Amino acid sequence: MTNYKARLKLFENTLAADEIDLNEVRKLCFNGIPEERGFRSLCWKLMLCYLSPQRETWSETLSAQRQSYNQFIDEMIITPDGGSDGAICDHPLSNNPGSQWNAYFKDNEVLLQIDKDVRRLNPEMSFFQQATEYPCKSVVYSGGRKRLHRRVHNSLLNSANVERKGLGPTTIALSSRKSMEDYSPLDEGSEAHWEVVERILFLYAKLNPGQGYVQGMNEIIGPIYYCFASDPTVEWKQHAEADCFFTFTKLMSEIRDFFIKSLDEAESGIGHLMTRLMNEVKARDSSIYLYLKEMQLLPQYYSFRWLTLLLSQEFPLPDVLRIWDSLFSSSDRQTFLIHLCCAMIILIKDELLEGDFSSSVKLLQNYPSIDIQVVLNKTVELSRKM
Repeated sequence: MTNYKARLKLFENTLAADEIDLNEVRKLCFNGIPEERGFRSLCWKLMLCYLSPQRETWSETLSAQRQSYNQFIDEMIITPDGGSDGAICDHPLSNNPGSQWNAYFKDNEVLLQIDKDVRRLNPEMSFFQQATEYPCKSVVYSGGRKRLHRRVHNSLLNSANVERKGLGPTTIALSSRKSMEDYSPLDEGSEAHWEVVERILFLYAKLNPGQGYVQGMNEIIGPIYYCFASDPTVEWKQHAEADCFFTFTKLMSEIRDFFIKSLDEAESGIGHLMTRLMNEVKARDSSIYLYLKEMQLLPQYYSFRWLTLLLSQEFPLPDVLRIWDSLFSSSDRQTFLIHLCCAMIILIKDELLEGDFSSSVKLLQNYPSIDIQVVLNKTVELSRKM
């Protein structure tokens, strides 16, 4: 307990400085961020470069970013009635490229996928089904015009899966964490956390048309939003939506190539990263590497999801938060991620060697329950042997 209190004091002192030492923050965070006092929320903002180490810049940065986000909501969530507030005024059958109706219908195609995905986000916890304390007033009191979930039909919401045609199997199995039922929207005046996440992803897709929304992004944003919206500090919690949007955008700028099929074999693409992982396994444990190769257990069958989604579907959310503490604090996040995935394979080596193709695929796609610190310790061990 004394050591824990000393760690809390170290975090408190480091984060209270006018000029925060990011190297010190990373060292502290690598071994896990305490749940108390909103340290994780602030440290993630710093390590993902949403906030500068210079505390004096925070007020201006946060004010500008939050104002910009509110403008995105006002200008980009187009409503189909004839009134004000960004409403559509041209003809629904217009073929004009500048037609707002045309944009509205195209947006709905993207929204259908987002809505499908966020309605089943982290079903092992009730958090995303609960009402946020700080709903977006311009949305919840819009008479339903700006509530995105109303633009899609529940009958079309089939179960989602992470897909990549032309790279291994057409369908990559999901983990068993998916909910059997879709989350329900709340009444006017309130909105659930999953509805907030839906809006963030929709706006991200609108602002990044070259990439848009790709299945799995919901699994990346979920832990960030949960962290920010659970912050004990009222100001941080109140602006969790806007802060999450920009922090998520920062993270996606690092991993966006994982979601672009044309870049799979580029140095920054997911294909190249899977090759690096298998080379790492070969270097660390040739017996398990040869087994995987002999059984034709291609990395696409399991590590595509591990690497693309930063392991967010492989472990319970509290474990994902702990993994990301170390991941975000690493100076080379891709290399750390590869070491982590390699550690996961080596730790279940005996079970893999005893099984056949079918049981091994199932084991890798549904990673067994394990103390996450054991995985992280193995990761550090592999890192030190470089």
